[in-house]
Amino acid sequence: MKILFISDVYFPRVNGVSTSIRTFVEQLQALGHEVHLIAPDYGVATEDEAWIKRIPSRKIYFDPEDRLMKYGVALDKLLELRREKYDLIHIHTPFVAHYLGQKLAHLLDVPCVETYHTFFEDYLHHYLPWIPRGMARGIARFVSRRQCNGVDAIVAPSQPMLDVLRRYGVKAKAEVIPTGLQAQSFAPADGNAFREKHGIPLDRPMILYVGRVAFEKNIAFLLRMAVELREMQPEVLLVIAGEGPAENSLHQLSKELNLHHNIQFIGYLDRNTELNSCYKAADVFVFSSKSETQGLVIIEAMAQGTPVVAIAELGTKSILIEGEGALIAPEDEAIFAERVNTLLQDKKVRNQLGAKARTYVEEKWTSHAQAERMVVFYQGMLAKK
Repeated sequence: MKILFISDVYFPRVNGVSTSIRTFVEQLQALGHEVHLIAPDYGVATEDEAWIKRIPSRKIYFDPEDRLMKYGVALDKLLELRREKYDLIHIHTPFVAHYLGQKLAHLLDVPCVETYHTFFEDYLHHYLPWIPRGMARGIARFVSRRQCNGVDAIVAPSQPMLDVLRRYGVKAKAEVIPTGLQAQSFAPADGNAFREKHGIPLDRPMILYVGRVAFEKNIAFLLRMAVELREMQPEVLLVIAGEGPAENSLHQLSKELNLHHNIQFIGYLDRNTELNSCYKAADVFVFSSKSETQGLVIIEAMAQGTPVVAIAELGTKSILIEGEGALIAPEDEAIFAERVNTLLQDKKVRNQLGAKARTYVEEKWTSHAQAERMVVFYQGMLAKK
């Protein structure tokens, strides 16, 4: 098959959508399929530009990390795209990419599939704060329903996310296909070297969050939880790996909570060189987002044998199983801290849970298996067409 992906985000913009696209493309290529991607031009080349068609883009004033592709410029490539003879178009984001994908699918007369990566109902009000939260949720639901019903089929990263879409009134054919992990996520890593590089003593209790530093990730909860945990583990260190629009707010909150001795912001880490070592360095991975459609960073941490304490809501509910590499906690700082402390104070229990984490991910969450499921889904769409 020859497949055209279209997305409003891709590397060097680091987020879960970019990771999902790269993971699926590498696996689909390994299975003998050809994939191209239309994505914004950020002015910085990535390591895999050969199959990417970059479109000039402009900045978004309320979200400086992202860009909006110029729709007309992309549409001007119609003759070039027609010569490629694509079998199917797969949209990954709901902005310019959605409407461009719909238009191209119509003009090229091919099926159009869309992955619903982001729970916008719990996202939009953070970026449009002048709109009342209830109204923002209503807009997100309306737009999501209309867009999902406007394509031939939907891919949801988790069953809870698909259940939400069905409650919105989405009637389109749909399949749950999560993003799996590449082999590199299981590669051996040196956690001690990571600690030494970042000045973290080898014996210091370290808990870790990896991901976009955004308001919808509920990271402020982890800071407040760290205050509770500090009562039980005075030397505990919360490491925040990532960047995003909530950084200034979290730095301010850490000052208000007097966490300067117990928190370290280290920014983005290179996926190919440092990320695995960061996961390996942590004693416990902590995660409190309630808006994840899947939660890739959780299974990445598990792949390195790092046990997880997390809130199980929406997409993370489909990953987290109590005792299978993870402890599930409610959105209560004291209880969450107690669960983390259970692991920090008992190395044997921590190591046993970490070993279960790696086994669980190896058995359930490989990218090859998910790509094979995606191929079957595509074939069903083509047969229907």
